[in-house]
Amino acid sequence: QVQLVESGGGLVQAGESLRLSCKASGTFFNIRTMAWYRQSPGKQRELVATITSDGSTNFADSVKGRFTLSRDNAKNTMSLQMNSLKPEDTAVYYCTARYYSDPRRPPDDSWGQGTQVTVSS
Repeated sequence: QVQLVESGGGLVQAGESLRLSCKASGTFFNIRTMAWYRQSPGKQRELVATITSDGSTNFADSVKGRFTLSRDNAKNTMSLQMNSLKPEDTAVYYCTARYYSDPRRPPDDSWGQGTQVTVSS
C-alpha cells in the first residue's frame, strides 16, 4: 500500500505563493498518476491538477497559468507550486496517487489527509 503525506499549507495573502508537497511511501510496484484535489466548505471536492509518471500535466481552468506541478519519481514526491493565490483558492488540498502493487492487478488509489490552504483578501 501507499501512504501519502502532504505538507506546505498555510495562511497567505492574496497574490502570494505557496508550495505544497506530497511524499509517497510504502510498498508498491510503481505510481502511475498523482494528483491534487481541493475541497472548500460546502463544496464538492474538485480536481486541481494531475501528473503522470512521464511528467505530463493537466490543470483545472481555474488554476491554469498560476499553478505548476512537478514530480520526482526517484523520491516519490510531487510538488504543487501555487502562485498569484486568490481567496477562492482557499481549501483543504489533498494529494492522491494511483499505483500498482502488482503489475498483474488493477491499480489502487490512495489519499493523503489533506493540508489547509487559506488565502486572505
